[in-house]
Amino acid sequence: MTSHRPAALDAAALSERYADGSLTPSEVAEDVIARVEAREPELNALYLFDAAQVRADAAASTERWRTGTQLGPFDGVPATVKENIARAGQPKPAGTAIPNPPVAAHNAPTTDRLLEAGAVIVGSTTMPDWGMLSSGVSSLHGITRGALNPAHTSGGSSAGAGTAAAAGYGPFHIGTDIGGSIRLPGSWQGLTALKPSEGLIPLDVPYAGRAAGPLTRTAADAIRLMSIVAQSDPRDYLTRAYAEMDWSTEPLSPAGLRVALQLDAGSGLPVEPETRAIIERAAARFEEAGATVVPLEPFIPAAVLDGIADFWRSRSYADFEALTDAERSVVLPFIAEWCAAGATFSAAQTVRNRNMIDEMARLTRAATQPFDLVLSPVTPVAAFAAEDPMPILDPLETMGHISFTVPYNMSGQPAVSIGAGVQPDGRTVGLQIASKIGTDDRLMRVALWFEGVRGSDAEVDWSQVA
Repeated sequence: MTSHRPAALDAAALSERYADGSLTPSEVAEDVIARVEAREPELNALYLFDAAQVRADAAASTERWRTGTQLGPFDGVPATVKENIARAGQPKPAGTAIPNPPVAAHNAPTTDRLLEAGAVIVGSTTMPDWGMLSSGVSSLHGITRGALNPAHTSGGSSAGAGTAAAAGYGPFHIGTDIGGSIRLPGSWQGLTALKPSEGLIPLDVPYAGRAAGPLTRTAADAIRLMSIVAQSDPRDYLTRAYAEMDWSTEPLSPAGLRVALQLDAGSGLPVEPETRAIIERAAARFEEAGATVVPLEPFIPAAVLDGIADFWRSRSYADFEALTDAERSVVLPFIAEWCAAGATFSAAQTVRNRNMIDEMARLTRAATQPFDLVLSPVTPVAAFAAEDPMPILDPLETMGHISFTVPYNMSGQPAVSIGAGVQPDGRTVGLQIASKIGTDDRLMRVALWFEGVRGSDAEVDWSQVA
């Protein structure tokens, strides 16, 4: 179900109504602004929000539609970008309260693609300190809360992006992901959230495992957003050439496909029983459709997961060490304690930890190669309290919840979270579907198919949210 208010319409409906003149980008922008003003005091999803600029950009789009000079079918569709995605002239504090954050001299590729398509950027969304938490807890922003239930976490590190999508701040939202930071908010807020193939959405600050991708209320809107932002850009020096993809919104049945079902990651937290039952029911839908579903044994040892987490500690400690004492004092204490462990590793151990990225990539590619798709939970646990920085509260044991997601960051394979069920207490559970690198368009069509067969009891009633 969807709300009748303009801000809750999907991108296709907005495009159709802009084209026939029954709705204008300015009218939609006013509804989004009203939505933001009503919910932001509680949700805290936006870092940068300038209502006057939103109105001006929407007015320009309205005029383009009036004169038949629109920049594309999604001209005037509201969008947000995570605060670490550069917008020229805007600060990029990376979630920390450290004074004098850097100001972006140029747009990131994703920002450019959105503006070239005529999207109205509503604002920049919040993230936790340095993006190294799976929540919306930040020394700069305070707490970003989940839109379905503000007592629950937004997920992170694309915290504000997930909440903006779930709260109805328009259809298009872009986050970033190095270990699950798009898919975790997706799972915990009932969204479709894609970590694309490595480099498919170009970055201006690329590094191993990092990706940008969509968080949307529907699979179809994620596909539409990919059609805008999945374009090559020379600024991403780690990207590769991909064959042109067909961003069709025609559902694709998994009939005849070989599908793996992984319920044990082999490391990290155990899967909660309610989550496991929901994922098993989702897998049954694939089998009923004619897919061959077989179990997949764990393929990532705990030492590999721990090595990567320890390398991230060292990388963040390198940033932390460069700060003044005054600057260090404002970093979230959890993050300060978490990364301080990075100072204890020798140079040789740091290299060994870094090598675990390559080992995880190798193991993941080898284990999943025989399959067209791999199904699993996104995360072993449902949403936790919004005030908690992580589902595990010991800073030295923080990564046990990403054991299903991080392998696909390191392997470069696409993986999408799509809502698979709602627990009796209202917490949502995402199904992760992964596929081979460069098959993002087909993967998303399968996700769209699943969205149509999962059953109403597995869906969020968005009319009750917006």
